[in-house]
Amino acid sequence: MASTIKNLPAIMQPKEEDIQMMLSAGVHTGTKNSDDSMVEYIWRRRNDGIHILNIGKTWEKLMLAARIIVSIENPADVIAISARPYGMRAVLKFAHYTGANSIAGRFTPGTFTNQITKQYREPRLLVVTDPRTDSQAVRESSYVNIPVIALCDSDSPLHFVDCAIPCNNKGKLSIGLMYWLLSREVLRLRGNISRDMDWDVPVDLFFHRDMEELKKADEEQQAKVEEAAIAAPAYEEAPVALTEDVIEDVPAADMPPAYTEEAAAPVEASGWAPAPEGDAEQW
Repeated sequence: MASTIKNLPAIMQPKEEDIQMMLSAGVHTGTKNSDDSMVEYIWRRRNDGIHILNIGKTWEKLMLAARIIVSIENPADVIAISARPYGMRAVLKFAHYTGANSIAGRFTPGTFTNQITKQYREPRLLVVTDPRTDSQAVRESSYVNIPVIALCDSDSPLHFVDCAIPCNNKGKLSIGLMYWLLSREVLRLRGNISRDMDWDVPVDLFFHRDMEELKKADEEQQAKVEEAAIAAPAYEEAPVALTEDVIEDVPAADMPPAYTEEAAAPVEASGWAPAPEGDAEQW
């Protein structure tokens, strides 16, 4: 690995964690087809026909792309484009953290050439996810002399591409990881984050998320919560028995009067004598 990236300074050398992340995300996995212009980036071919890309050259071109992006004075003059669904979230996050603009989804023809349209733009640098899928944007950039940085697979054409980053541009993990590494290196070169500390932004934010999978996961989680609520036993509070210790703690003023026969006997009215019988006849 050291022989393939010996041209890089020591501070830009990859760490073991970075290489492990790239391998686990399948960045080195190509396709069964190969383009003539991508032969120099292909390391070997497996028995099943899949081409394996050179991870060392991938890192080297990634560092070169980051230096090109940093050379643009105004970050808003950089546009990241992805018509591939797996790269839409990645370009949006890349634009958010680096200050660039993004076009996620279908690219409107004439965005770089037709000045009458409302979405007309004049960028100084273009970052595309796939030169084949984003061919319209790459072609228009050649008309107005806009340099292009592209994530290129083993079968990607390099026409009008100025800086090709060899990697797997068809997997959502690979695309998200490449944009995350590119964003981190751009911020490091600008001095926004330190190389001695890990970037606090997780790479998961750059991965594509399917709405159906999210809804299914939410439903499963809700079902687990409901099952846990049903299975949980209901505990009822037992009545507290009044013991001598509890009664002693109650103040005497709050104690109810004791029930005795004297208290239960009716109270005779004093000063009320029966009326004489003779007086009653007079009424």
